Amino acid sequence: MKRRDFLKCATLVAGANAAAALAIVPQNQAAAEPGKGKPLGKIALEEHFLLPDFVEYFAETYPNINPEIAKMGLGVLPDLGDRRIAIMDQNRIDYSVLSIAGPGVQVEKDAAVALRRSKSANDFLAKEIQKRPTRYGGFAHLAMQNPVAAADELERAMHDLNFQGAMINGQTNGEYLDQDKYSVFWERAAELDAPIYLHPANPVDHPAVYAGHTELWGPVCSWAFETAAHALRLVFAGVFERYPTARLVLGHMGETLPLNLWRFDSRWMVCNRGSRTLPQMPSFYIKRNIAITTSGVCTDAPLRCALDAMGEDNVMFSVDYPFEKTELAARFIEQANISESERIKVAYQNAKHILRLNRSIG
Repeated sequence: MKRRDFLKCATLVAGANAAAALAIVPQNQAAAEPGKGKPLGKIALEEHFLLPDFVEYFAETYPNINPEIAKMGLGVLPDLGDRRIAIMDQNRIDYSVLSIAGPGVQVEKDAAVALRRSKSANDFLAKEIQKRPTRYGGFAHLAMQNPVAAADELERAMHDLNFQGAMINGQTNGEYLDQDKYSVFWERAAELDAPIYLHPANPVDHPAVYAGHTELWGPVCSWAFETAAHALRLVFAGVFERYPTARLVLGHMGETLPLNLWRFDSRWMVCNRGSRTLPQMPSFYIKRNIAITTSGVCTDAPLRCALDAMGEDNVMFSVDYPFEKTELAARFIEQANISESERIKVAYQNAKHILRLNRSIG
């Protein structure tokens, strides 16, 4: 048996046996009594699934997470049926935009294999969405090894598969999305009005600051800083100046960006910019071109910061299923200390606008 096939079988079996603890047991009580008013309808955007061909890619995250969490995730991620829908119903999530659990083909060395598997994953997801079109949407999985092919696949996903945009899991074999080779991709994404969700992943190197501290390598620390730096590369490289209608989405309450808008502007004036110029301050592009989700952050202070810094039209609800507790995320947005108009915008209205969803929520 080949290593890839062994991984598919062994990890999926182990995950299925352990699935009872991650997304099922903690979430099997309905969020039926929100703090204010009736249960709040919601759209969730960072909700993951996995295919057998992608298990070996998913294994790239094992150094970042608890082994038991990895096993349990593998038991939950393949399910797109009644179990997932039941958790959505219990927590009044009307619509979930589904995406491959990373890093996916971003770590594939063979560009042809990456393209083939990304297309196959998108076709699979489209068929699943057709079974429940009122409950599921999709973010395309793209092989960024070939920017022209990625742009073509994004267009196919938007036009033929009726997806809502794409999710890209960080750098692709050490290349970041601000490089000139990706201009064709950003041009197409802007033309299609396709939001690009930039999801955390590992860099190709392992910075010395994380040496001896495995707890910092991944969701606690390094993923947020890697993703924030990637987004800032797009800002300072002028991607959003050249493509003013391009839209980036960041999870985890903005990967630290909302907290630092003033400092980005202040230090831009004194940093070693080389030949880089921007007609506007960095915060202008961040607030105009970047939207954020609440995925994986369920407390009032960062939500208030995000709403004030990014604007109430740029913050959207998400869970990060199955790696966060759906009940916790649902109750958080239902009970957060924000205005009712802000709550409705975050829960579903902003997502309907940004993703161009023509459906009733709430």
